[in-house]
Amino acid sequence: MRGRNWIAVLVSLLLLAAAGGVAIMVNRSALSAADTVHRTDSTELGTNNATLTGQLQLLSAQELAQVLADHPLSLAEGDASDHVLLVLAASKSSTFQYGMMLTDLDGNVLNASRAAGLPTVDNAGWAPMRKQFAAGAQVGFSSVMTVDNIPLAAVAVPILVGGNAAGFLIGLNQVAITSLQKYTAQLASGNHRTDVVDSSGTVAASSVPDLIGGRAEAPIVARLGVAGTRFVEYKSGSTDMVAIVVGGLPSGYSYVRTQTKSEFYGAVHRRSQTVTITLLAMLLIGVVGISVLGYRTQIQRRRADERFQALFQHAPDIVTVINTEGRMIFTSPSSAAILGFEHGMLTGQSVFELVHPDDQPAMRERLQSILADPAGVLRLQCRVRAATGHYRWFDFTASNQMANPALNGVVINARDISENRAFQERLAHEAQHDPLTGLPNRRRMQDALSSSLRRDPVAVLFVDLDGFKPVNDEYGHEAGDELLRQVAERLSGCIRAGDVLSRVGGDEFVVLMPGVLGPADVQAMANRVRMVVEMPFRIAGRHITIGASVGVHLAGPAEDPDSALRAADHAMYEIKRAGGGRGRSRVTDRIGRHRAPARE
Repeated sequence: MRGRNWIAVLVSLLLLAAAGGVAIMVNRSALSAADTVHRTDSTELGTNNATLTGQLQLLSAQELAQVLADHPLSLAEGDASDHVLLVLAASKSSTFQYGMMLTDLDGNVLNASRAAGLPTVDNAGWAPMRKQFAAGAQVGFSSVMTVDNIPLAAVAVPILVGGNAAGFLIGLNQVAITSLQKYTAQLASGNHRTDVVDSSGTVAASSVPDLIGGRAEAPIVARLGVAGTRFVEYKSGSTDMVAIVVGGLPSGYSYVRTQTKSEFYGAVHRRSQTVTITLLAMLLIGVVGISVLGYRTQIQRRRADERFQALFQHAPDIVTVINTEGRMIFTSPSSAAILGFEHGMLTGQSVFELVHPDDQPAMRERLQSILADPAGVLRLQCRVRAATGHYRWFDFTASNQMANPALNGVVINARDISENRAFQERLAHEAQHDPLTGLPNRRRMQDALSSSLRRDPVAVLFVDLDGFKPVNDEYGHEAGDELLRQVAERLSGCIRAGDVLSRVGGDEFVVLMPGVLGPADVQAMANRVRMVVEMPFRIAGRHITIGASVGVHLAGPAEDPDSALRAADHAMYEIKRAGGGRGRSRVTDRIGRHRAPARE
């Protein structure tokens, strides 16, 4: 009997050892999958944020390009008109309020909006910008330069004369108060730090504002200037750190997200170690007896489940396991907080029932491709229906774990990116619309004109306000801006469905009428435009009356868009010279000579 007991104990120990070994392997496999998903997700998040950072920097360069497009410059050293333009442009700028300057090709200052506080020509911060222009870039970005204890950064665009660069228009921003810094501050978190670092290792923006102008850690600086995403592990004192460095921004800067190694890998590793130690303890407990061993096993399993639930209860992502048919066999408790569904309510349902109908074909195709690859990992962005019925944008990272006995399915990690998508769409809208009136800008109008002329004739109406400058001079720019907004509102109300109204600069508007074949409809539209503009406006408690000069050109299909726009502009100036819109209007079918906008 005693021998049988020993045999039973030995068999129990062997079975327990085998079970413990399998459990440890499964735990390590699950940990490896979680690490893979986490690193992939962190890489994508860093790439997305770096892309937004680069877009913000390029938008600042577009502002300089618009200044050159709207105003000619003499480039004569100390020219008074250039100085007035620089002062006015800097005062209106949302990015370069610190100042603007003109330089020759060697960097010597020709003119500037301010007399002092400018970086010297030999400042080392100019080197990256000069290198970019030498490589043929159309936009240049400097490193952070400290002047009078103020960290500054410069953005430059070349000034072309006869197709060749004759100098540079440079905008200076105070990096501590830029839109890039405001965006970076929004990424502040208690467990990580976000920085934007220039190519020399100086911090240009940070979620910890006190670090602006300082130096990034040496291991991070060593990885700057290389395109792509890299994980940098190093020590800060006695603390192990992990940094995600995303290089290759158009400016040569890098996006850096830094946190401690323990925070990066998080509770998953700590829980994994706890489970491993617990399993080893269970092996030792088996010596005492099978009954005690069984009891302790049940307790440990229950505690492991409780730890698993606690781990995912407050996670910012939704973790779901689906089978080959797309049905959810597990959904983390965080789905209740993020989507509003009660825990367990989604189990057994098809994941495609929650996906927006327009996104379902792509998701089905991608699911089939990952099922065909035993080690497949994919990323996908789609809209998911919440319990309220509204759709929200999610970033999906899916990993094929069909061969993993602990999961036996496809593991999906879903993160809500609705706010990031909204921010990207807002950036795209602002890049193509006039900020004062909300109308499409010149770029948007030219795209619409090019698209329409591929298939249809288009009537182009070039509208210039008569008497707008005296309103600005007498009542101020705020009154002038309000007048432009009211003009835009009136013009929007008198165009046809399908027509395009845009503000192309100053007090000039363009109306596109696709599909118009004859001058009668165009003349009627021109008359309506003049009529609504000549009606009195209520501005600053006063009634103000202005007029409009309307130049029209009927462009045939396949006509050059720039030529059509120049013809309408030329027709408008002929009317302007004849006494303005109240004198006459004219419809022309010939291409006119382009002239710079004039002011009354």
